[in-house]
Amino acid sequence: MQKVNIAEKLSRFNDHCNPRIIGELNNQHVKAVKLKGEFVWHKHDHEDELFLVIKGSFNMELRDKTITINEGEFLIVPRGVEHKPVAEEEVHILLFEPATTLNTGDVQNEMTRDVLEKI
Repeated sequence: MQKVNIAEKLSRFNDHCNPRIIGELNNQHVKAVKLKGEFVWHKHDHEDELFLVIKGSFNMELRDKTITINEGEFLIVPRGVEHKPVAEEEVHILLFEPATTLNTGDVQNEMTRDVLEKI
């Protein structure tokens, strides 16, 4: 058992839209990711996702509205809901989701990460 320093984990990488696994519990992954710009519209048919903002803010675009998530806030996107994260400036996020969750959900493109690095 070891404690995790989130800032230290986030300092290990500078790329965007490439989540790293920083913890595991009950078949769930805790992932650190940096976002900047627009992600892709997608959904997860079998998994809910929790987005916790550590630094910065971003907009979660949904088909019927946009929700701004600020530092210290989180949003749970239920399974089956189409969404697209958009960050005008770099944002640092923790994701809590089942280990089976593919970052681009039902979409396969250049942003898809089939294998995630553990740091």
